[in-house]
Amino acid sequence: MRKDLDYYMNDPDIIDEPMGLREVHAIRLRIHDETKGMTPEEHTAYFREGAKQFLARKNAPKN
Repeated sequence: MRKDLDYYMNDPDIIDEPMGLREVHAIRLRIHDETKGMTPEEHTAYFREGAKQFLARKNAPKN
């Protein structure tokens, strides 16, 4: 089950931080949970796939 960002935004360890910093920490917590237990190869593939999806949304040229 993939938790939404609001779940992490309400983490008690980061709840008192300024909003911008809280968003960064929530994203890092989410990535940590999603990649926990992955091999280095799986971890690399996870980020490459995310980068491909981001570039596709921005209509960036492909190399």
